[in-house]
Amino acid sequence: MHPAFSSLQFWTLLIPGCAFLFYMTPLLLRTVGIRAFSMASDSYASGSLSAAYVTCPNDTVAKDIARGLVERKLAACVNIIPQITSIYEWKGKLEEDNEVLLMIKTRSSKVSALTEYVRSVHPYEVCEVISLPIEQGNPPYLKWVGDIVPE
Repeated sequence: MHPAFSSLQFWTLLIPGCAFLFYMTPLLLRTVGIRAFSMASDSYASGSLSAAYVTCPNDTVAKDIARGLVERKLAACVNIIPQITSIYEWKGKLEEDNEVLLMIKTRSSKVSALTEYVRSVHPYEVCEVISLPIEQGNPPYLKWVGDIVPE
């Protein structure tokens, strides 16, 4: 030990340093672990998944369609959003209806089959089925959607 560096000085530096490492190590490991997991699952191909939207006249129709989509592996998850108001023109007349919105997570490659299924069971003459590609999101969730809905 350097003659100008006393034993007391050594311990006054060592103890706080050890305390800092003791308290910070779990945080650092958690941060590094999360980033390592994120990097390992960052292989999502932008646009390979889609969010599709379908309006339904009521909760019963919405639940029936949602269950059918998930059971047929056309969707990983369907959120049912109640009590929306739609204002639109139909056959030359302004309409206003209470509806239920389905937000459907699926593969982009399944949107055509999903649309075909919805059209076959939906009570509307012309049902709304629109989709948007998912550009990015939580990697583990996107992986889950891809795992649930086969190619």
